[in-house]
Amino acid sequence: MPFYHTLGRIPPKRHTQFEKPTGQHGAPGLYYEQLFGTIGFEGMSSLLYHIHRPTMVKAVLESVEATPAVAVEKNMLSRKLLGFNLEPFPGDLLESRVSLLINKDVILGLAAPTRSTTDYFYKNADADELLFIHRGSGRLRTLLGTIPFEYGDYLIIPRGMIYQIEFDEGTQPRLLYLESHSPIYTPKRYRNQFGQLLEHSPFCERDIKRPQELETHDETGDFLIKIKKQGALHSLVYATHPFDVVGWDGYNFPYGFSILNFEPITGRVHQPPPVHQTFQTDAFVVCSFCPRLYDYHPKAIPAPYNHSNIDSDEVIYYVDGDFMSRNDIAPGHLTLHPGGIPHGPHPGAMERSIGKKETQEYAVMVDTFRPLMLTEAALQLDDGTYYQSWLE
Repeated sequence: MPFYHTLGRIPPKRHTQFEKPTGQHGAPGLYYEQLFGTIGFEGMSSLLYHIHRPTMVKAVLESVEATPAVAVEKNMLSRKLLGFNLEPFPGDLLESRVSLLINKDVILGLAAPTRSTTDYFYKNADADELLFIHRGSGRLRTLLGTIPFEYGDYLIIPRGMIYQIEFDEGTQPRLLYLESHSPIYTPKRYRNQFGQLLEHSPFCERDIKRPQELETHDETGDFLIKIKKQGALHSLVYATHPFDVVGWDGYNFPYGFSILNFEPITGRVHQPPPVHQTFQTDAFVVCSFCPRLYDYHPKAIPAPYNHSNIDSDEVIYYVDGDFMSRNDIAPGHLTLHPGGIPHGPHPGAMERSIGKKETQEYAVMVDTFRPLMLTEAALQLDDGTYYQSWLE
């Protein structure tokens, strides 16, 4: 996130001695500084100050292959996946992830966990993660602080961030997740040269949920961290609690943003999908469809025009409301419109939209710049007939 944030105690000057207070955190000495950054030394970074060395590995356990298997490599069918047909999995967020659509840049999937992550910590060293909270609430606990989350929240977790997910009792979580090999940023079109979100941006910095309530654990023992790297899940045991940071500052940290706080851009005639853009990477964009007024030209057709995704695949995850351009769509459905062939409103949708004043839909759209491949799990959720749904 291209703005500055800080939590806890930090020294007045970076890369200088930061002494532990007498009587705190063991014997007198220095805190251990760590530069936490991406893209070498050119990307966004933060400086962390640990009670213990963050490098003390006690044991290396098993490594398990975690690369999703491809069932359909070359797809040219529009598909509808019935996401709520995915049964809750008796496990935590990592264990319950089901990869559906993948390419070299991104993994897109769904999860319906039944418990919190409590007996280990997780780090994705391959990819930035985007979690969209469709159902449930709880806390994202990280070494840089805690972020409460609820229905409609996006959680952006930079690669390398150590975290746990804690769900509230009684909730039945359902999440959409993306793992991106390119950093996930706010849209460049809505930022000035200094990184500040501009006045015409559909959201601003005060909408962002930043980490709060920095946890600082001064504990030694056996702490299991599962690390995803090169498509494999490695289990390492560290000698100290990974949440031992007393303070940090910088630009590289997890954050949340609610789709409910996205302010749609409207016009006299139908606006193209980029006005809904919420996040960007080098390989795909994420857009948010939210309740909004329809186009107000006297001859406007609010339903989108037919269009061809020649250079990208379009995925839409339907959250809630009545998605006006589609027939037979419900919450939890996920559609894939592959590049190379046109798609558009379903029969009757264009006519129904004329004269309507507003929509109450919520949906998340992901447009990838490389074709998406399907996993076996995606085929099991596929309704099998969606590609014929434009026939009259």
